[in-house]
Amino acid sequence: MSFNKINNLDFDYSNLYYSGDDLGVIVDGDFTSFKIWAPAAEKVELLLLKDENYNSIKKKFSLEKNSNGCWGNYVSENLAGNYYLFVIDYGECQFEVIDPYARAVSTNSKFGYIVDLSKTNPVGWKNDKRVKLEKATDAVIYEVHVKDFSISSESGIELKGEYLAFTERGTKNRYGFQTGIDHLKDLGITHVHLLPVFDFATVDDNNSRDYNWGYDPYYYNVPEGSYASNPSDETRILEFKKMVKALHDEGIGVIMDVVYNHTYYTEKSTFSKTAPGYFYRKKNEDDLANGSGVGNEFASERAMARKFIIDSLCYWTNEYHIDGFRFDLMRILDKKTMDKAEDKLHEIDSSILLYGEPWSALPPQLHHDKQMMKGAQKEMNIAAFNDHFRDAVKGDTNGAKPGFVNGEKGLVKKIKQGIVGGIYYNDNINDFTISASESINYVSAHDNLTLWDKLKKTNSEKSKYIRIRMDKMAQAIIFTSLGIPFLHGGEEFLRTKYGDSNSYSSGNSINMLKWERKTKYHNTFNYYSGLIKMRQSFGQFRMNNPEKIRNNIEFLESPTNTIAYKLKPCNNNFDQKELVILYNPNQEWIDFEIGTGDWGIIVDDRKAGNKIFNIFNNNYVKVAPISVMVLVSI
Repeated sequence: MSFNKINNLDFDYSNLYYSGDDLGVIVDGDFTSFKIWAPAAEKVELLLLKDENYNSIKKKFSLEKNSNGCWGNYVSENLAGNYYLFVIDYGECQFEVIDPYARAVSTNSKFGYIVDLSKTNPVGWKNDKRVKLEKATDAVIYEVHVKDFSISSESGIELKGEYLAFTERGTKNRYGFQTGIDHLKDLGITHVHLLPVFDFATVDDNNSRDYNWGYDPYYYNVPEGSYASNPSDETRILEFKKMVKALHDEGIGVIMDVVYNHTYYTEKSTFSKTAPGYFYRKKNEDDLANGSGVGNEFASERAMARKFIIDSLCYWTNEYHIDGFRFDLMRILDKKTMDKAEDKLHEIDSSILLYGEPWSALPPQLHHDKQMMKGAQKEMNIAAFNDHFRDAVKGDTNGAKPGFVNGEKGLVKKIKQGIVGGIYYNDNINDFTISASESINYVSAHDNLTLWDKLKKTNSEKSKYIRIRMDKMAQAIIFTSLGIPFLHGGEEFLRTKYGDSNSYSSGNSINMLKWERKTKYHNTFNYYSGLIKMRQSFGQFRMNNPEKIRNNIEFLESPTNTIAYKLKPCNNNFDQKELVILYNPNQEWIDFEIGTGDWGIIVDDRKAGNKIFNIFNNNYVKVAPISVMVLVSI
């Protein structure tokens, strides 16, 4: 019997939901249990191996089927340290497979690995705590790939390309500037968003030169092995936890980039082999749906698929103390699944951040009303990337079309929509959110051109000095706007990928953070760090409630192609100051009328921070070309 015939097996999966929390291979003291959901199977066995060699089979265990489609068994023995495979028999063919709920695997995921999770906790793990937020808009997110963070010879980090690179303190580049975790602390971000760190398929765990972003998921509940010092056993789990704890010790949360919308393999995937025809959507009888653009769509709306996603998210949250999740191609996931996931996760911790891409590569095979696209997230405590704001600030992602900061006119309304966090401010200024916390504000991410490369493409004839002004202005707009600010790692020293707009497999030389640029562009780093200090010092920038935003933001009259607005004190603290924010993307100095009073400058074209460095009491203020100014009442 061919695999395709098995995958199109005419089997009725309805009413075979299993609600238990014991799927997979679990060690509990002196007991080990095995359980897998494979309703269509005629027989299931488990092979126990002593090492990563198929010829090392020690024992076979037969599993028994229950009424919910699960096969299971348990033994009165702690089998941690052994490897395993399930053998699923469909009568005319068999598959050897690792279960979808696997918590550990061997090198390059050839075998499952039996792990006693109680033995994988680093010193102090019991007291490790997630980062607490009063509200999501208090976060400042920094996106980075594990290998990019440390692999450069300029990083000064010993354990390059590994989870443990995030645990090294006191590291510097050759010029003495801080790198690594000290750099993150100095920059002032609150959360690190890690590109996929679950087990993915296309990198050889033993080849440090192999590179991929990781959007090719394999085993969702297992840390990726290529970032560990030993990918063959529980080392990757221990080192992942050490990374999380080191970041938590510095007050920095950890966000996982998760890819539940598709799998890398389809016919060869653990989902197809354990429940043929169940876990993937179809366009028709013969063809799989392909909203992901890479061959399949995970059928999140089906009961056991939804259960897997929610169980996986809760597992990472509880076992690894994860602080948030970013959902890849979130439009492919159905609203009910996302809603239930939000309920479960915020029941664990209300500070957990949830956000995703409100789009897909191609239209998904899911009813429009069920798709998690822009607008669908309203009042769900889930945020979406605000590409409207992104493109208004700097232009399209990869082309030569500019935006507000790099030369395009007529974008004042779109920028104002971003300033208010996408909420309904009035009939003219409104977008896709109910609350500002639903908008992830950014100008670049791992996809597409970096901000610096985009500015070079749109303004190649301009001097580097002018492009740096554009760069600073773009980020100043993000940090003076309502919503959740998001930085692409390395932007703070003008990250370049040499114009590579899709560097998912382009290797270390293109993708690595080039830490020498922190020396060259240290003024830019200081400016970014100052913007973060400013935002964290003045609560007006972090307002979330739409009524409060409408009551406390006042847009002022200003010259053509500029923006001026006032932020009133947003609570009953009479000491809180009034702020005026001025945007001038033009190439000449502009006079703004700001009203009477004494004012102090905390941000201009040269400096940013939370301290006043210039004072004046004139009704007018001149703002330099291509810059933002922030004034505070005295």
